[in-house]
Amino acid sequence: MKKTYIFWIAPLALLIGACGDKTKQNAAAVVPPTPVNVAEAKMGDAVYYDNYQGTVSALNVVELRSEVSGFITGIFFKEGDVVQKGKELYEIDRRKYQAAVDQAEANLLSANANLVKAQKDVDRYNMLLKNDAVARQTVDQAVAAFETSKGQVAVAKAQLESAKTDLSYSVITAPFTGRIGISQVRLGAQVSPGTTLLNTISSENPIAVNVVIDEKDINRFYRLQAKSTDSTFKLQLSDGITTYSKPGKVLTIDRGVNNQTGTIIVRIEFPNDQDLLKDGMAVVLKVLNEQSGNRVLIPYKAVTEQMGEFFVFVSQDTIAAQRKVALGHRVGTDVIVMNGINPGDKVITEGFQRLRNGGKITLGIPPAIPANGQATPPKGK
Repeated sequence: MKKTYIFWIAPLALLIGACGDKTKQNAAAVVPPTPVNVAEAKMGDAVYYDNYQGTVSALNVVELRSEVSGFITGIFFKEGDVVQKGKELYEIDRRKYQAAVDQAEANLLSANANLVKAQKDVDRYNMLLKNDAVARQTVDQAVAAFETSKGQVAVAKAQLESAKTDLSYSVITAPFTGRIGISQVRLGAQVSPGTTLLNTISSENPIAVNVVIDEKDINRFYRLQAKSTDSTFKLQLSDGITTYSKPGKVLTIDRGVNNQTGTIIVRIEFPNDQDLLKDGMAVVLKVLNEQSGNRVLIPYKAVTEQMGEFFVFVSQDTIAAQRKVALGHRVGTDVIVMNGINPGDKVITEGFQRLRNGGKITLGIPPAIPANGQATPPKGK
């Protein structure tokens, strides 16, 4: 009895399994096309910039220090003002330096008088020598005295020049036209030669931006140094919003690469007639990318990434074809496609999350994908 029962169960199980497989096949055969949205790949102006962190740097910066000692007796500028080249800025007590000049002038007068006397002695003794009225030794002594007097005159002149130089150093003037900072000394302060910092002055127009670039970009900046346009360089100021309106140009590229970092400094010059750029300010230098131009653009949202490679789905009638693409920079909501897509291709922008290469598609509103990952069918379906 038990054997007969088992004999009838086995065929029944096979029949049920066969029906199940047929049901699955029928279900697979009637899977509807995936609704998608598409956008046409188009040619467009793709102007974009590469960003480099930069620092504004004055082309000329000088620390003002005294070359003579003394007390500050005059300050002749307003802190933070632009001062013209040669303007008097500080005065150090001039009295002892003026006195040294007066003494040197007196010494020079005395030396000149001795020289005149020595010259007359030589002339007189030479005349007497012609008449054998004086010994040769006396003439030689007179000539030697004359030469000594000439040396004393030269020494006196040098001492006078030195005294005048010290006197001139007692007044510190602007070495060039630039903006002067906050004074580091006040009236009555004692200064020492070469050590006491009085102030700092820096040029402002034009001004430079220093950037550090990788050595692989050196040739690019050499090309830009030889040829650049008004749109090649732009500056984004430290507020992150304002773009500086004046064009820049490559002023200089440093002499060599830092062998520890593999970088080199490039200096870009900008006009600064409105004094918007300040020495030491942090900015972003925007350099026009050499691939800018008329390029193929597609919506960035159409791109998917798989293991570091980028793909898009293209509509070919009712079939979705997956293509590998090489991307350039983003331009707003679009992205540049360097290869893999041609102008006019219909790129799937929505609904591709449920697609496979060769899958069937239909144009329509793709179903939403909630957080649980299950697609919600569109209304009316």
